[in-house]
Amino acid sequence: MHSFIFRLHRTQLYVAWICFASLYHLPSFQSMGVDMRMNLSLFLTIYFSSVLFITAFHIIFIGLWYIGLVARMAGTRPGIWTIVQNCTVISIACCVFYSHCGNLAVPKSESFDKSSDPSLLAFLKNENGTTWISNFLFMNELKDQICSSWFAPVGSASDYPLLSKWVIYGELVCSGSCAGPSDEISPLYSLWATFVGLYIANFVVERSTGWALTHLSPVSEEEKLRKHMKPDFLDMVPWYSGTSADLFKTAFDLMVSVTLFVGRFDMRMMQAAMKSTTDETRNDDVLYDYFNEREDLWFDFVADTGDGGNSSYTVARLLAQPSIQTVIGGSMHTLPRGNLLVIGGDLAYPNPSSFTYERRFFGPFEYAMQPPRWYKAEHIAVDKPEVPPGVSKMKKYDGPQCFIIPGNHDWFDGLNTFMRYICHKSWLGGWFLPQRKSYFALQLPKGWWIFGLDLALHGDIDVYQFKFFAELCRNKVGENDSVIIVTHEPNWLLDWYWKETTGKNVSHLIQDYLNGRCKLRMAGDLHHFMRHSATPSDKPTFVEHLLVNGCGGAFLHPTHVFKNFERFSGTTYECKAAYPSYEESSGIALGNILKFRKKNWQFDIIGGFIYFILVFSMFPQCNLVHILNEETWSGRLQSFSSTIWSALLFIFEHSYVSSVGSLTLLMASYSFVPSKLTRKKRAIIGGLHVLAHLTAALVLMLLMELGIEICIRNHLLATSGYHPLYDWYRSMESEHFPDPTGLRTRLEQWTLGLYPACIKYLMSAFDVPEVMAVTRINICKNGMMSLSRSVLIMYYTSVFIYFWIFSTPVVSLIFGSYLYICINWFHIHFDEAFSSLRIANYKSFTRLHIKKDGDLEIFTLAVDKVPKDWKLDPKWEAEERGPHQLSHHRRYPSKWRSASSPD
Repeated sequence: MHSFIFRLHRTQLYVAWICFASLYHLPSFQSMGVDMRMNLSLFLTIYFSSVLFITAFHIIFIGLWYIGLVARMAGTRPGIWTIVQNCTVISIACCVFYSHCGNLAVPKSESFDKSSDPSLLAFLKNENGTTWISNFLFMNELKDQICSSWFAPVGSASDYPLLSKWVIYGELVCSGSCAGPSDEISPLYSLWATFVGLYIANFVVERSTGWALTHLSPVSEEEKLRKHMKPDFLDMVPWYSGTSADLFKTAFDLMVSVTLFVGRFDMRMMQAAMKSTTDETRNDDVLYDYFNEREDLWFDFVADTGDGGNSSYTVARLLAQPSIQTVIGGSMHTLPRGNLLVIGGDLAYPNPSSFTYERRFFGPFEYAMQPPRWYKAEHIAVDKPEVPPGVSKMKKYDGPQCFIIPGNHDWFDGLNTFMRYICHKSWLGGWFLPQRKSYFALQLPKGWWIFGLDLALHGDIDVYQFKFFAELCRNKVGENDSVIIVTHEPNWLLDWYWKETTGKNVSHLIQDYLNGRCKLRMAGDLHHFMRHSATPSDKPTFVEHLLVNGCGGAFLHPTHVFKNFERFSGTTYECKAAYPSYEESSGIALGNILKFRKKNWQFDIIGGFIYFILVFSMFPQCNLVHILNEETWSGRLQSFSSTIWSALLFIFEHSYVSSVGSLTLLMASYSFVPSKLTRKKRAIIGGLHVLAHLTAALVLMLLMELGIEICIRNHLLATSGYHPLYDWYRSMESEHFPDPTGLRTRLEQWTLGLYPACIKYLMSAFDVPEVMAVTRINICKNGMMSLSRSVLIMYYTSVFIYFWIFSTPVVSLIFGSYLYICINWFHIHFDEAFSSLRIANYKSFTRLHIKKDGDLEIFTLAVDKVPKDWKLDPKWEAEERGPHQLSHHRRYPSKWRSASSPD
């Protein structure tokens, strides 16, 4: 969240900068008595001088702390933003003072003299009874008294001889009778020195004095806990940022995994080779049968957990509660916490790294239910299951356990992180992890089984995994037993959508070995909830119920795209539930038009750059007079459209950069369209998409060029050279900020010319429109070849700075509209159109109950809106807990609760 706010603040500063750079050129402000150039120039000079001075002070102070001359607390480095903010306040205060009082060293004896303006006195006599005139006179008297008395200069060079060579002098008001420049110290300098002195004095007193600062008291654990009153949850993954190192790493890991791990080295083969017994039906590494003696069993299923911290913790917190009360069929039901938790893959996004596993997956679950106090995060479980103290066998352990299958994101690094964090650790928060391999079989009460299959990246089980489950079906699973198959991908929906056939080994296992004993298939991967049941038929039914629930924490996926699914493996199915509903899902897609840029503001970096490449060869447009000379708006519009068409033809006939960029974008757009469509449809959709972007880029380019042309013709731009602001400031500086001691000349010599050069180029940052206009005129008169490469680079950089701002809202609007049209009209881009929205709401998990009579009850609990703010749960904090107490025995196991919920 802090990173998001900082980046958003940085973008706002960028927009404010270029807007100010445009506005200060407009002469209308000077006609209103506002000299923006002087304020801007003075602000930059004072600001960067303050930053350099205060930074030098901190370096010296830290050096004194290093050699032991000041207290330990002085070694704490100040935040860079603290320095920036203080320097900004100092600079604004000085600029405001200059705007009202100037830099005049007015002697204190002088006061406001009404006789200095006879016309004003005559006017006041005639309007003596006017209240607002009296108020105006009073305000001017008050302002003059404040400027001449409160902010009077501290003295002259003769009063402070030691400082006479280090001060900036002010000008003396003497009605032109002064023989030479004043030796009075500038009141502006006095104000600046006062503020800087107060900052330094406050810092020194705060950091280097007092017994409490030199003898710091130890901070208790309770005080540390209270300082962190909010969880450090991560935001949802910005899939369209284009600048995230995690996304580039994800693409690289995926490429390596597909070509190396899945193609030549499969971790599942190594797991099979490392089994502890040759008997497939007695493989303790993947078969867990200590649940079957229980009378009944509650267990939970959740998938796709590790995305946004708020959504993941919301689901984990519900899973951790000792019980949940809900109304079913008009009556209250109590659903106890599951004795078993099955997670269906994709534990962390976007890639399986230590950082994402710890922060996006383990962190929310550990907050929901803490691991034992003796647990250490770096601990490696050598001989699993490492049962807790006081428990002799797993059959006697009454706490919740967890089994996990990997998803496609967990396979991006060849299953390396999954093995280290799941198969080599014993705790996921308060859930015990007995699992040793990436696939497993659980023997549950009343003849129920769970087969957790590892599909890797090619959507099917390997031959060694198939052999294990096939032998299990022959020798262990009874004829009247019931099996629940858990996979990561719901191939019944995805095969129908992509018109493919995957998971042939899984289908072979279900149809030929289970032969009707598979009662339920559960999967994640699609981040919504859908349940289908087989309709009665004379044909054999291999799977009775199909359930998708990938709402464990990841962004939402649509349901209306899969509305027409009805057949799988020769069986007809009917949709019994969909969450969100088809209507809600279709309406949510509208957010791509309205919210794409707000949700994916990092996409601006890519979008603005692409648009600039598309029209790079079009700058500058020198022949725009015919548009401005049209007398009617219809004629101007027609001339504008013909110019756009001519520019479009020019791109493909004569330009190089723009034509290559357009063709590259066309190929990328064609490849972006899902392959389920025919090549003809892909070419039409991709071509229209690129044409919309190219037309928009050309329109923006021409509007920008027209704006510059109008400013030039009205003498708002191109009235001076490349550094008009700096040249103007130097003339004003010599007139109003005299330097009789030659201090500025000495600074220039001592800094080898860096002092004036830095100020010059800092001010040139606000002369971007002028630079752009002057260079444009030179190009139109003399051609590109007449300018040096450095000048051309400066010109295109200036153009890009403004064109980027104009283009980013448009490219986001067009791309968001494209996603909306595709998802609702053609039912394509279901992943891309909803990952852009990063919706944290609509989360759910499934709780199942094997009853004493052998029936299976299924409850799906959903959360429509995920909390965004959290607070420390006072009940969790007040509950007593022993040193060896396990978290699942607590009444309030979760550390955080919604900030909006009452205590």
